[in-house]
Amino acid sequence: MTETRPVFPTERPSGCPFDPASGYAALRDREAPSKVSTPAGVDAWVFTRYDDVRTVLRDPRLSSRSAPSEHVVVDADLEREVESGQILHVDGPAHRRLRRLLATEFAVKRMEAYRPRIAALVDEHIDAMLARGGPLDLVEVFALPIPSLVICELLGVPYADRAEFQERSALLVAIDTDPEESMQAMEAISQYMAGLVMAKQAKRDDDLLSRVITRGEELGEDVTIEELVSIGFTLLIAGHETTANMIALSTLALLREPGQLAALRDQPELAVTAVEELLRYLSVVQFGLFRQVTDDIPAGPATLEAGDYLVAALSAANRDAAVFDNPDELDVTREGAAHVAFGFGPHQCLGQQLARVELQEVFSRLYTRIPTLRLAVPFEEIQFKDNTLVYGVQALPVTW
Repeated sequence: MTETRPVFPTERPSGCPFDPASGYAALRDREAPSKVSTPAGVDAWVFTRYDDVRTVLRDPRLSSRSAPSEHVVVDADLEREVESGQILHVDGPAHRRLRRLLATEFAVKRMEAYRPRIAALVDEHIDAMLARGGPLDLVEVFALPIPSLVICELLGVPYADRAEFQERSALLVAIDTDPEESMQAMEAISQYMAGLVMAKQAKRDDDLLSRVITRGEELGEDVTIEELVSIGFTLLIAGHETTANMIALSTLALLREPGQLAALRDQPELAVTAVEELLRYLSVVQFGLFRQVTDDIPAGPATLEAGDYLVAALSAANRDAAVFDNPDELDVTREGAAHVAFGFGPHQCLGQQLARVELQEVFSRLYTRIPTLRLAVPFEEIQFKDNTLVYGVQALPVTW
């Protein structure tokens, strides 16, 4: 008799759209990790506890070739070829080589040096909002333009081209996009990036792609056009999707918690801890990280065998009561254990320091400069991105 697996949890509780899928709690209460069936058509072990998630994500016996969240894509091609420049998918020496080429670009010192520029962008957009007056869509006029401008400047992408990649990247992070449409979007961005890379090879500028090309030459490494295209493609999409969604979703969460918003508004220096807390509380990479086992791994009473798949449920780990006091409460003053919203181990988010700086500058400015910011529609009318790999809101109408 064939065993019926529980289905991988994706539906959030109706009472609070900020909480992770309700099925995680039951899985976390079990003594051992459980296997579930996934939309991708394979069974996968699900790890939901904080300590377990950190343990598996740093284990070298896992492959990220199906990263980050292919398990929620119906009938995903989990055996497709992974090219050398795909930093989210390659493992071992190939992955370390790419991280080495890019690490300097996202080091804390460089990101801090870029902070004044980010602060200026935030203030410019707040000025434009105040001049225009409400109501307006915070996603359209603030949350999306700022990280898009930042990543465009870092990569040397003309900002005038932003609409093209924003539209296509939205298709790529949706889990219900038609495969042919998704492929077309991927090819269009890749072709655009190929033209940009060739232009940088011909004439270097003061941008990330130009510096990576030069750094590869200095290290005696042949960084191919295909690798550069893949790097640029990944950074372009990841660099604005996650941060834009965090800005809008965090603002909505704070508007629903007036006491927390007041604390942050009255003490802008709380932005540092508030950013970490909102990253933990919201965990916008909503379906976790997908990995494949390359060698047997003992996991308590169970053994993960080579070829097995697993999911590290980041949002569940970030709500683990064994680690975080009152984990389902938002507390912008919270300190203590580090969240895993950026992942953990060798594949943890390369651009996390950039995201932190952007979010800190937003949270320390937006709510003090517009202290009466409020929703322009009933909360019940807000539409959430339940069908995307990165959680957020479709639009956020606000006024003041």
